[in-house]
Amino acid sequence: MNVTATFATAARVLSQLRRDRRTLAMVFLVAPALLALFKAIFNDQPQTFERVGAPMIGLFPLIMMFLITSIAMLRERTTGTLERLMSLPLAKLDLLLGYALAFAALAAAQGGITGAVGFGTLGVNAAGPAWAVVLLAITNALLGMALGLFFSAFATTEFQAVQFMPVVLFPQILLAGLLIPRTRMPHALEIVSDALPVSYAYDALVKITADNTGSWLWLDLLVVAGSIVLALALGATTLRRRTA
Repeated sequence: MNVTATFATAARVLSQLRRDRRTLAMVFLVAPALLALFKAIFNDQPQTFERVGAPMIGLFPLIMMFLITSIAMLRERTTGTLERLMSLPLAKLDLLLGYALAFAALAAAQGGITGAVGFGTLGVNAAGPAWAVVLLAITNALLGMALGLFFSAFATTEFQAVQFMPVVLFPQILLAGLLIPRTRMPHALEIVSDALPVSYAYDALVKITADNTGSWLWLDLLVVAGSIVLALALGATTLRRRTA
């Protein structure tokens, strides 16, 4: 691993993102706006917003980072930028970690802003510490980032990249326990849910918001962390080096 090459890649990606105001607006404004919309929808049912408000702080960054990362990485592939970089004496690991660092910084900012708006402005409450919910929001954003980097390899247009959201993320969110607890699902769906990383991401959020920090919480966190590493490793296999 070449630290200089890794940070140079991260700096280039962040510089490109800084000039893309629409993308920055999506990253920093959409998740808090959706959370505010949830509060407005359940204005007459405050107990419902109390139940889903804090977990949604952690889920919205995951969704947004998946979308932003997959589209941004696809642009790098389709415009030839990635091919030109791969023709240089640059290790795959340096390149992928550079992208990951750049989007991780974006994920941290997004998770922090969403948490600040949720707990500071919208009155979201949690039995557990608010900082832990925000930290999980950042972790989930990293999961979305890693999945986006990986699945971008299977799209050839931005429209196809967007289509991966209902294919990859939405079923996981529906099966994670947001609508009904996983234990109340049909057994077959519960088994499928147990194999999906978002289930553990959501489960960790529920445990933190309920101040239930037992040993099973660490299992959730380990699965999420392992899923991030696995997605990045699989993403590295999709990079193809060109020879001059």
